[in-house]
Amino acid sequence: MRPLTIPCLMLAAGLAGCATITPEEQRALDEENCRSYGFRPGTDAFAECLQRIDLDRRAERRYRMAEFDRWDPDPVVVYRPIIVRRD
Repeated sequence: MRPLTIPCLMLAAGLAGCATITPEEQRALDEENCRSYGFRPGTDAFAECLQRIDLDRRAERRYRMAEFDRWDPDPVVVYRPIIVRRD
């Protein structure tokens, strides 16, 4: 590997983590998704479609957090007294 390849890969990996979507962009994607299902904006069915997408996203987030917590048990506290003797 060339010496410059590793820093470039590290930079690419760092920038990949910065790819976030704003709430407005997420809403636009969700609306487009509901329109692709055939729902028309302004109808109850369209609002329900958006709600189901949001509820699904929240359930997925709860599941991921529960999985993370499963592998991250409570911290283990080790107590070992240190005895200092006076001379």
